[in-house]
Amino acid sequence: MAEPGSYRYGPWDGGRDPLAPPPDLRAALAEIGREVMAGSSPESALRELLRQGMPGTRGLDELTRQVWQRRAALQRRHRLDGTVQEAKRLLDRALAAERRALGADSGEDAQFRQMRLDMVPNNVGGAVRELADYDWRSAEAAEAYQEIQQLLGQQMMEQRFKGMSEALKQAKPEDAERVREMLADLDLLLAAHAQGRADTQSRFQEFMGKHGEFFPENPRTVDELIDLLAARSAAAQRLLNSMTPQQRAELAELSQQAFGDPRLAEALSKVDDKLRALRPGEDWAGSGRFRGDQAMGLSEATEALQELGELDQLAEQLAQAHPGARMEDIDSELLERHLGEQSTVDARALAELERQLRAQGMLQRGPDGDLRLSPKALRRLGEDTLRDVLGQLRGARGERDADRAGAAGERTGSTRPWRFGDTEPWDAARTVGNAVLRTAGTGEALTIDVADVEIAETEQRSRAVVALCVDTSWSMVQDGRWVPMKRTALALHHLVRTRFRTDELQLITFGRHAMSVDIGELTALEGTHEQGTNLHHALMLAGRHLRRHPDAHPVVLVVTDGEPTAHLEPDGEAVFDYPPRRETIAKTMVEVDALARRGAGITVFMLGENPRLEAFVDTVARRTGGRVLAPTTDGLGAAVVADYLRNRRG
Repeated sequence: MAEPGSYRYGPWDGGRDPLAPPPDLRAALAEIGREVMAGSSPESALRELLRQGMPGTRGLDELTRQVWQRRAALQRRHRLDGTVQEAKRLLDRALAAERRALGADSGEDAQFRQMRLDMVPNNVGGAVRELADYDWRSAEAAEAYQEIQQLLGQQMMEQRFKGMSEALKQAKPEDAERVREMLADLDLLLAAHAQGRADTQSRFQEFMGKHGEFFPENPRTVDELIDLLAARSAAAQRLLNSMTPQQRAELAELSQQAFGDPRLAEALSKVDDKLRALRPGEDWAGSGRFRGDQAMGLSEATEALQELGELDQLAEQLAQAHPGARMEDIDSELLERHLGEQSTVDARALAELERQLRAQGMLQRGPDGDLRLSPKALRRLGEDTLRDVLGQLRGARGERDADRAGAAGERTGSTRPWRFGDTEPWDAARTVGNAVLRTAGTGEALTIDVADVEIAETEQRSRAVVALCVDTSWSMVQDGRWVPMKRTALALHHLVRTRFRTDELQLITFGRHAMSVDIGELTALEGTHEQGTNLHHALMLAGRHLRRHPDAHPVVLVVTDGEPTAHLEPDGEAVFDYPPRRETIAKTMVEVDALARRGAGITVFMLGENPRLEAFVDTVARRTGGRVLAPTTDGLGAAVVADYLRNRRG
């Protein structure tokens, strides 16, 4: 343990950078809130945030774009026939050297040999197979042919067992025999594992002790060994799938001459069959289209197919498309290997943002399992929205914030920082405490700064019962009024819940039908393509809410962009017609008059230009002593909040 005052340094473990700034949860929540209010679910809003990223952090879309860019570049740059082409080059060299040697001899044996060379098949695989037992006259030709066999053996082994090419560059016959022995032992080990033999692990230990040099990855269990072999075997199969039928046929014939022994290809085939049975989940059927100029050998091509598979896997992880997907699902080692260190930094930042949103209680699972904004998140969104609305009020009228809890009345027990124009009494204990905390340890004398001052919030002497009726018909979505309507409700809800706690607010939505909703339901409400503006039903619910609080001052606020086109029948059925029936208007006016008798002046916030709506709302205002306001969508929130404050003062 380090002594007090001392420091201990060590390598960074690759986790979250301790010097990195914390994730901006407020900005992230604001982005999610905007998406939710526009009609997205919280789940899809979070996914959208992670896809787009945050300032200074690339999102999943950008990382995915780089994955596909790298994938396309790999396919554009290479082609797969490198081993066949190299074998053809060596074969041409061998044949040319042999013909030169035979050309100097006019004997019958030389003529027979020339005839045999002329009859070899045109394809490389067939020619190499045909010449397997040929007794070369030319030492150069024999050497070139042996290079073909050596090349094929090296390529096939390196294709399946990473890191073997160096060991097999100068392979002797005994080395090739050692490879065949390893493959035979591997086949027995895989068979024992497939049968569920109890001694499989001890067999594995014995196998690794004998053949561990072939496996620089140093697997610790038989399952780890199978995993790494199956991945490369599947990549080798995808390589074959990516070739033309002619290329596959030539390669199959060439493989029979690996190290000059067909048994090697047979042993590999048996191992492949067992690996496919043990790991059917690997991609054995995939392929890739390579169309570049740089030829790759079997080993390089298999590496390329394996890289393509990893890039596909990475793209799937970055897509976060499966249910329950989390940022932690992304393989950071895979990401860094293919896209570099900065990509893992960005992915970790996004993962930390997602984790913090959940850990801080901003997102939570509902009873139905769906992700939703928590009450804490809604309060944070309401606070930000209300701040924007009050900023509009200040800017429009040159006033200070109008969010104080009341200029007189009983204390609520809460305090808040003093702002210019506040007339509430100071809270002496909190004010002095703030000053002590500010000056502690500085050596300065205790003084009180204006930033230290906190005031005691008080209840207003009057109490209001408020019904906010918002139009949720399709035209509100279609004409871009959906989000401003939700932001307005959110701001008013936050103002009432935090500054006017004794007021009773009811949020009422109305389309074909009307219903009372809480702020979470309204925020997450999706627009639906249904016809009908049932203000009649909404005012019925508003009247019911007012009747439950007869001692409070009634305030009814209506946000709409259309005249009433639906009404509620006694049996609960909503009747829609356009142009509206006289019966619809008459029933709506009955509810208007009922509210007027309760002393509620209805304020209608009319959105858009509609002569029929204008005539209707003017009638409503005259019969209730209310008002008609025609704000822009940007000014809707400020207009509603200002009218609420005006109305609650009576």
